Amino acid sequence: MADHRIVMHIDANAFFASVEQQTNPELQGKPIAVIGRGRTVVTTASYEARAFGVKTGMNTWQAKQACPQIIFVIGDNRKYTHTSTEIMKMMRDYTPLVEVFSIDEAWMDVTHSLSIFGSPETIAFQIKARIKHRFGITCSIGIAPNKLLAKLASEMKKPDGLTEIKPEDVARTLEKMPVKELCGIGKKMERHLLMMGIQTCGELGRYDVDRLTRKFGVIGEQLHRMGLGIDDSPVVPAENQEEVKSVGHSMTLDRDIDNRKDILKYLLQLSEMVGRRARRYGVAGKTVHLVVRFSDFTSVGKQQTRREHTNQSEEIFKETVSILDSLEIEQPVRLLGVRITNLSYQRQQLPLFEDERRKVLATAAMDEVNDRYGGFSVTYGSVLDNEEKGSFVISPAWRPSGIRNVDVQ
Repeated sequence: MADHRIVMHIDANAFFASVEQQTNPELQGKPIAVIGRGRTVVTTASYEARAFGVKTGMNTWQAKQACPQIIFVIGDNRKYTHTSTEIMKMMRDYTPLVEVFSIDEAWMDVTHSLSIFGSPETIAFQIKARIKHRFGITCSIGIAPNKLLAKLASEMKKPDGLTEIKPEDVARTLEKMPVKELCGIGKKMERHLLMMGIQTCGELGRYDVDRLTRKFGVIGEQLHRMGLGIDDSPVVPAENQEEVKSVGHSMTLDRDIDNRKDILKYLLQLSEMVGRRARRYGVAGKTVHLVVRFSDFTSVGKQQTRREHTNQSEEIFKETVSILDSLEIEQPVRLLGVRITNLSYQRQQLPLFEDERRKVLATAAMDEVNDRYGGFSVTYGSVLDNEEKGSFVISPAWRPSGIRNVDVQ
C-alpha cells in the first residue's frame, strides 16, 4: 500500500458541449456553445470554439464576433445529469470514497484500491477509456497526495490529460505556479494577495503566517498551507457528508422582466421547487432568502425569519413576496433565487385545524403526482399562465442523489 494518500480528480472536458456533440453527430468537430433558453450568455464552449477565443460568460454576440461560424445549442440539463450520474457510478467501481464536486468534477481516494488495481495510472486509464467508450467524451485526471493538488493536476493538461504530482515534486510544481490556479482562490482573493506582493504559490507558502492571519483572519493559516500544497481534508462520499444547511434554487430568466405579476409567477414557481424538495427530504426552514439580480448584473439579497419552520410552498412564497415588497426594484430583473435556511429535520405532522390540514394533504397529493409524472404536472394556476420557463442552470452544489439533487427541467 502507498505510504501516502492517493487522490484523483476527474474533470470532464467541456462537459455540456461534449455531451451535445456526441448526441448530435452533426455537431461533432464543429465550434459550438451551449446557452440557456432565450439567453445570450455562453454556458460552455466546445474546444473547437475555444480555439477562436470563445469563453464561458461571453454574450452570444461576442462569441459570434470571435467565431462567426459558431453554432449555439440550447442546453438540455436532463442529458447532463444522466451522464454525470452514470460517470459517478463508474468511479465507485474503484473505490467507495468518491466525492462529487460539481456536475462534471469529482474526487476519488484510491489509496486502498491499489492492491486490487495495481496503480493509480491503471485506474485513471481505465476510467478514461470507459467514459470515452460509453459516452464518447474525454476527461482530464489529476493524481496527487491530496484533493487540492489533485484538482490542480487535472487542470494542467487539457483536454484528455493525465497528470501526477508526486510528493517529492510538490515544492517544485508550486514554486512558480500562480496563486489563482489553486482551488479556493478566486479573483477577489487573488487581488488581495497581489497587493501583498504574493503572485505565486511558492511566495504564498513562504509568506509570514502571522501577517496572513492579521489580514485574512482564520483563513490566513489555511492560505499558507495551500501555498505549501498541504490539504488534510478527506474525500467524503455523499452519504457521509454533513447535513445541508439550506435548500434553494435560482433561475436565470429567458428575458429581463420588470412586471410585478411576471416576477411573482417566477417566485411562486421557485417556492414550489424549494418546498417540494424540502418536503421530500423531511426538512423545514425558518428563514427565507430572496436574491434578485438585475439586467446590469448587480444583485440584491435579503432574508426574513418566520416564527415557525415551514416547508409549505405557499408559506415560502408569501415570505418571498414580503421581502420583494421591501426592496427597490428599479431595473429589469435577470435572475431570481429563493432559499430556506435555519433548517429543522422533522417528521410531517398534520395540523390541528381543518383548513391547514387540507392544505398539507393537498400539497402531499400534488407532490405524489409530480414525483410520478415529473416536473410541474400539477401546479398552481398562476404558474401555468407563465408559458415561458426560466433558464435552469445546474448549480455547482448539484449532486446525483440526496437533497442537493435538484429536479431539472
